[in-house]
Amino acid sequence: MAAQQDRGPSGVFSDKVVFITGAARGQGRAHAVRFAEEGADVIAYDLCGQLDSVAYPMATEHDLDETVKLVEKTGRRIVAERGDVRDRDRLAEVVARGVAEFGRIDYVLANAGILPAAGAQGRDITAYTDAIGVMLNGVYFTIEAALPAMLRNPDGGAIVITSSAAGFKSVSTDFDSMSHGAAGYTAAKHGVVGLMRHFATSLAEKNIRVNSVHPGGVATPMVLNEAMAGFVAEHPSFGESQRPLLTIPMMEPDEVSETMVYLCGPAGRHVTGVALPLDAGLMLK
Repeated sequence: MAAQQDRGPSGVFSDKVVFITGAARGQGRAHAVRFAEEGADVIAYDLCGQLDSVAYPMATEHDLDETVKLVEKTGRRIVAERGDVRDRDRLAEVVARGVAEFGRIDYVLANAGILPAAGAQGRDITAYTDAIGVMLNGVYFTIEAALPAMLRNPDGGAIVITSSAAGFKSVSTDFDSMSHGAAGYTAAKHGVVGLMRHFATSLAEKNIRVNSVHPGGVATPMVLNEAMAGFVAEHPSFGESQRPLLTIPMMEPDEVSETMVYLCGPAGRHVTGVALPLDAGLMLK
C-alpha cells in the first residue's frame, strides 16, 4: 500500500526519509507519526500476522492502515508494506520500492519485536528461535537492506535499534519463570547491543551514527495484554523486577519517539555507539 500527500511543514527531518520496522502499532507507529510531524517521509514495514510462539494478538493489516492514515494527516508521504524481518528478499523489495518512491533513506529504526515469554507458547523451542529470528537476525537484515541507500547520502544518517531493559538483565528471574521465549528475548536484546557496536564502529567513517535504546515497560499491546498479565500473576518476581525506581506513570510509546528524534536529529549528532536506557531507573535496583 502507498500514499502520496502534499508536502507538510518543515521540521528537523524535512525532506528526509525514515525506514521503520514494526510500524503497524505501538512504538513503531508512534515513531512513524512523530518523524512525519518533523518532516520525514516514511517507509513502514510490519508482519501484520500472528506467530504461533506469541501468546498475545499481534498487529494486523488494519493496524498498518491506521498508521498510514495518521502519517497522511501530517501531510507527509508513506509507503507501507507487509513483510517479515526474517525475510531478506522481502526487506530488499520493500526498501527498493521506498527508495523508488522517495529517492533515499536517511534513518533506520529497527524496531520490530515480539515478546514470546508467556503461556504454553513460551515454553516451546520455537519461542526461542522466533525471538532470535525477529529481534537479532531481523535487525541485522533490516540494516543490511537499507545500507546501500544510506551509503549514497553524502551527509550520512542514523540508525537506532530498539533493544530493551532486557538488553542488560534477564527476563527470567528464577527457575520457575525460565522459558525458551524468555531466553530468546533476553539473548536477542543483549545481542543487538553487539550489532549496534559493530555498525557504529564500521559506519563511522560514512557519518552514519548507530545507537540502541533500552526501554523498560512501555504501554503497548505487546505488554498490556491478557497473556502477559497472566504471566505476571503467575510469576510475581517477574512483575517486581519490572518495577522502575521512579514512581511515575508507565512510559508511553510517544515518549520513546522523542528519544528517537533526539538520536537521529541534529541535537544527537555527536552520539554514536551508545546503549541508552529509558527505564526510569530500573537498572539501578
